[in-house]
Amino acid sequence: MPGPVQSIERAAAILRLLAQGSGRLGLSEIANSLGLARGTAHGILRTLQLVGFVEQDEATGKYQLGAALLHLGTSYLDVNELRSRAINWADALAARSGEAVRIGTHLQGKVLVVHHVFRPDDSLQTLDVGMLLPMHATAIGKVLLAYDANAAAAQQDAVKDGELEQFTRRTVRTHREMSRMLATVREHGWASDVDEAGMGEAGVAAPIRGYGGLVVGAMGISGATERICDSGGRPRPDLVGYVRDAARAVSRDLGASRW
Repeated sequence: MPGPVQSIERAAAILRLLAQGSGRLGLSEIANSLGLARGTAHGILRTLQLVGFVEQDEATGKYQLGAALLHLGTSYLDVNELRSRAINWADALAARSGEAVRIGTHLQGKVLVVHHVFRPDDSLQTLDVGMLLPMHATAIGKVLLAYDANAAAAQQDAVKDGELEQFTRRTVRTHREMSRMLATVREHGWASDVDEAGMGEAGVAAPIRGYGGLVVGAMGISGATERICDSGGRPRPDLVGYVRDAARAVSRDLGASRW
């Protein structure tokens, strides 16, 4: 049996990305969100525009869904499906890393925790499901900002209104800092936070992708900085590997053929 057609997967991912937001997205925003070269993204967008599935604003050059494509906004991945596909892998990640595991999605400029596995010890812990976390100060949030153009646009608007909320002296606060941080996340394929949401707290996260490579959520571990990081204050490579392996496994279950 022939395998999936990559160009169609990518086109579907672009359409889902445009369906998720209420505004228009530029070429760079679309390419960065899906990890595509600008030329590749531009070629797909031109084809979608020719068949009426995408429209381009003449004044800004940004893209939006076309009139020929109705009701696509209801087709994005349901949160319940994300949770059900990820539960077993989240449990395994908690056991392997010895740390708490959270899965999150973007909701109105915040990270919505949709699943939480306690750290596998006897310590007193609080369930985080339903909690809203800051995007710019958490590893999960940074992943969503790096790959979800709509989340990034919402955060940039927040920066325009003033500096982002500061939780510690290490919290990212300006547009320049955020842009540099997101470029690093896309380059490495994972994100971390070290003493940014709270002193003595650290985390590592990686993207969860669905069909066509569209990022539909993020999975990460969180715990004490002294356990997550090495003596130099950097996330331990073994923990980074565990997180990336688990996120890729969930992505494969969701149909992301490249992962």
